[in-house]
Amino acid sequence: MTNVKNIISTSVAVIATGAMFACVAPFASADSAQTSAVVSSRSFPKTSSVKKNLFAESTSTSVDENSKWGGIETLDVPQTESQAEKEAAAAAAAQKAADEAAAAQSAAAAAASRSEQRVSIPQVDLGKMTGTGAELASFSLKFQGYPYVAGGNTPAGWDCSGFVQYVFSQFGISLPRTSGAQATVGTPIASLADAKPGDILANGTHAAIYIGNGQVMNAMNPVQGTAVSGVSVFGGAGYSIRRVM
Repeated sequence: MTNVKNIISTSVAVIATGAMFACVAPFASADSAQTSAVVSSRSFPKTSSVKKNLFAESTSTSVDENSKWGGIETLDVPQTESQAEKEAAAAAAAQKAADEAAAAQSAAAAAASRSEQRVSIPQVDLGKMTGTGAELASFSLKFQGYPYVAGGNTPAGWDCSGFVQYVFSQFGISLPRTSGAQATVGTPIASLADAKPGDILANGTHAAIYIGNGQVMNAMNPVQGTAVSGVSVFGGAGYSIRRVM
């Protein structure tokens, strides 16, 4: 009898357990289905198209030229310099200052050289000489230190033949512009021993005014300017001696 009761109790327990799982499974299934439906419909919408070239689209800079951006396209944005640009600008400024200082030093040295040259070359006392040529030579000495400028023929700046032309023009004599042409004017003088102050010494590259004692007054070059020098300024080349006064 006891065995029968045990069998019946066991059967009832099994049936009850089965009924419980039968009831729970639908709830779990329904809840799971509902949860899946919510997540799927709200978080992962279906994609209707696929972008095939994502890189090209992400780097596109095409803009409609007629687009308006509320005025920001006309903003004056201040430009700033990088550290490298600042250093380059500072270096350029320093180089410019150094170049200017070197130029000033060179000019001072040239001026000192001209001054020394005037002292070292013995001057001719034209006051003891007579005649128009001596007066012209004396007048030419007033322009010592005046600047040399290629192509010039005024006290503001002249080259060798421009200087000779200007000095003679102050005495009413019109000379050709070039040294080569000036070497053909007036009367030829045979040698330097026969030359007198006011004569022209000239060849195809240089022209000067003779002041006596083997010296000439001439516009030499941009460094030395207008100064007295020996006839050696012709560098050993031949020259004509011409007298026009």
